[in-house]
Order: sequence, then structure tokens, then C-alpha cells
Amino acid sequence: MFSGKTLLITGGTGSFGNAVLNHFLSADLHEIRIFSRDEKKQEDMRIALKDDRLNFIIGDVRNFDSINAAMRGVDYVFQAAALKQVPSCEFYPFEAVRTNVLGSENVLEAAVQNNVKRVVVLSTDKAVYPINTMGLTKALMEKLAISKARDPRMKNNNGMICATRYGNVMCSRGSIIPLFIKQIKEGAPLTVTEPGMTRFMMSLEESVKLVLFAFEHGHPGDIFVQKAPAATILTLATALKVLFNATNEVQIIGPRHGEKMYETLCSKEEMSKAEDLGHFYRIPADLRDLNYTKYRQADAPRLVDVEYNSDNTKQLSVEEMKTLLLTLDYVKGELETWK
Repeated sequence: MFSGKTLLITGGTGSFGNAVLNHFLSADLHEIRIFSRDEKKQEDMRIALKDDRLNFIIGDVRNFDSINAAMRGVDYVFQAAALKQVPSCEFYPFEAVRTNVLGSENVLEAAVQNNVKRVVVLSTDKAVYPINTMGLTKALMEKLAISKARDPRMKNNNGMICATRYGNVMCSRGSIIPLFIKQIKEGAPLTVTEPGMTRFMMSLEESVKLVLFAFEHGHPGDIFVQKAPAATILTLATALKVLFNATNEVQIIGPRHGEKMYETLCSKEEMSKAEDLGHFYRIPADLRDLNYTKYRQADAPRLVDVEYNSDNTKQLSVEEMKTLLLTLDYVKGELETWK
């Protein structure tokens, strides 16, 4: 489906953008546009990859003219540009609004105006029952994506906008595994926020599979979730200590601003209508109009009392966590340099 096409990746120099790009380099795409604000990372990628199909564009999703110009002639879009750090968004909430809400609206509107065929936006577990600014802005982004998926202009162009929703992605920039490894190597205490706090354990490669699945199978307004095992933060810290043969103490520092005890990828309300696709859940959009008298109660899904979260999915033991960590290139590389 990508042969001869042009793909735009916003936030293309981040962890997700890099992972998606590395996969698409093996596809028969005509052009891949990397759109981001970071000129240094773009330069590093250009020198490292040396691929004539790559077109690096300096710009900001907060500026409509900037993203609109980059969107011309594009077939597919992956929207990964975002402010993702929970504490930072808590301290600077309107900056999160500017990027995650207004910036996403710019990307989506530009896609509609330029007749883009498929758009996949990147969301997060924090958008479900949101308690922090990052989650609230991502929840609004999902609503914008569903609204734009209903847009008659998108329908007339036979276009599709959908979302992918992630929990913790192992070894992504700013995540806990690189921090723990850095602390181990420095001989510092491993700073655990709350020992019983659980997080999904998904690799960057698995996150790319979800994006590809969404591009290929998405319907307008869908939200896709990938099933994954989970572990407590203490289990993760202990497994890393075993792998690195480390004796660092574990220091409990308490939750950071806006942190949840566990990640929720599907709410109870969403699970009542979610389609189980084996490795994934597909949450279809509610595409009814506002004339509710046309619809019968019998057609509505039955509400259930079970959500899908990192507390009720498969829980990894220390040994299982250790085995999973050894599949990650980042961890293997750090172990090699440690030895």
C-alpha cells in the first residue's frame, strides 16, 4: 500500500518518529518527509541515514502555514509531534495545549485541505480517565481526530483518520529504563516512585506494528490498542539490577506530578464496544449524528464493568521481565558496554 507514495512524519526526530521511519526505510515509498523543530537531530539523521528519499522540513505544528505547506502532495501522515513529559505538561499546561491540541488540529486540518488519504495520530493511555494535563490534551486530540474523521471533506476524498493508543514504551526517550541503567552505571540509588505502580511493557518495534496495522485496517475514527504484558516498577528495577549484577539501593521517592498508579488503555465504556482482534483492540468511533431519536436503545452496546489496564493484564515476574529486557537492542548495547 505504500509503494510510490509520500509519507509525512510529524515529530519525526523523536523516539516514535525514529522507530516508524526505520521501518518505512525498507518500504518502497517515493518520499518520506520528516517534519520537526529540531534542526540538530534532523542533521544527525540525514548524515546517518544517507537516503535520497528523505526530505527534512524544519517547522512547528503550532504554525498552520508551516504544516500546511509541508503537507502538499502527501498521501499518508503519521502525527507523532507532541509534548509527552507528564511533569513538564503539569507545570506548563498551556504549552501542552498549544502543541497537543492546537498543533494536532493544524495537522488534521492541513491533511483534510490537502486531500491526504490516511492519517494515524499517536495517543496515550493517559487520555483514558485523564487526571493530568498531558492526558487531557491527548484526550482532546483523540476527539479532534474523530471529529475530523466525520468531516464531509474527508469522506468525499475517501480519506481515513484514526488513532493508536500506547502505554509505556520501553527505552523510548525520557522513559524509565534508560534512567535506571544510567543510575546503575553511576552507582546511584534507583529512584522508584511507587513500588506497586504498574506499567505496560511494549517495545518500540511493537509500537510500529500497531501503526502499520492502523494504516492498513483503520476505519474513520477508530482507536487501536495493542495488548501487552505489564510489571510493577519495582519488578522492573529488580530485573535490571539482576541483569547488570548491580547492588544499587532502591530509593522510594513517591509519585511525580500527575502520575497514575496504573495505565488504562481501554475504559469500561470503550470495552463495551471494542472489537477483539487477537493482538489488538479496535475501538470504533460513535459516528451517530445529533438526532438521537433516530436510534433505538436496542442498538446500543451493553456497558461492561471491566477496563483494560496494566493492573489486570498479564503481570511479569522478575525472571520474565529480565527475559523481555534481553530482547531490547538498547539494553543489550548497554550491557555490552558495562561488561
